[in-house]
Amino acid sequence: MTYTPFPYIGPEQIAALASPREAVEAVEAALRAGFDPADDPARSHVDVRHGQFLIMPSERADSAGVKIVTVAPHNSGTGLPRIQGLYVLFDAVTLTPKALLDAPALTALRTPAVSMAAVRPVLTRTTEPLNVVVFGAGPQGVGHADTLKSVLYGTREISSVTYVVQRPEAHTALRHADVAVVATGGRHTANVVRDADVVVCATTSRRPVFDSSLVRDDAVVIAVGSHEPDAREVDAGLLRRAQVIVEDVTTALRECGDVVMAIGENAITREHLITMRSVVSGEVELATDRPVLFKSAGMSWQDLVVAEAIVSRLDESR
Repeated sequence: MTYTPFPYIGPEQIAALASPREAVEAVEAALRAGFDPADDPARSHVDVRHGQFLIMPSERADSAGVKIVTVAPHNSGTGLPRIQGLYVLFDAVTLTPKALLDAPALTALRTPAVSMAAVRPVLTRTTEPLNVVVFGAGPQGVGHADTLKSVLYGTREISSVTYVVQRPEAHTALRHADVAVVATGGRHTANVVRDADVVVCATTSRRPVFDSSLVRDDAVVIAVGSHEPDAREVDAGLLRRAQVIVEDVTTALRECGDVVMAIGENAITREHLITMRSVVSGEVELATDRPVLFKSAGMSWQDLVVAEAIVSRLDESR
């Protein structure tokens, strides 16, 4: 039997093969076709001497896949990335490898795609211009702003984007006509949160990054930075006020500190949580007089769905 080598798809090729909008559409299509995130295997962590392996497997009808990511905390002092890794896509029946993808680039594409899929029904209710505030200016913060622009292009204008960071001087390249970079804390931060239509939290903070009493009743908040039961970026007060969307209830109760601690503080109960599948499919229509909060843990099925879309586009181009 002849063995056919499978391709490696690096960061530049991933960006060329799938736009942010196409990644959002792939996530939505999977959920509308009946995929249930509750069926996804839990990720596992394996400690090694100098860090950790994060292993995320999943499967669907045609493909299976696994993301293997390394977390090396000491790499920050060497110039190497803290997070590195690979994604392997397999045929679901024969388990023959189909493609190898750069895992950080895949994650950077799929995470904001999942967020936009979860809240798109709310964002497209009106055509009024959006003011966006992003806590954090790393790949996920910038990726969420870019994906928001891609999804709403031709439908809703983004009038301003404000990045809130600890060291604004390190992010001057982000500044231009409609983009500002401001320091964490202070009156200006409070003002931009108060005026925001969308607030994105994409930080490594383990405690709330803003006062949720400032959030408008018609605002959308997306929190993606924390995925441990004892870390959170938003406070319990926001969850008490908001309609809380999660990828999967069991996963949120296991991994999402924003949810776990709010329940522990009696701000909400398990029954308060809404699955993104029910929102995307139209089973649940969200109210207009309360904030919407999407809390993402990041799940294995999301990498698989977007990897399938990328490899499909590669096959079409050959």
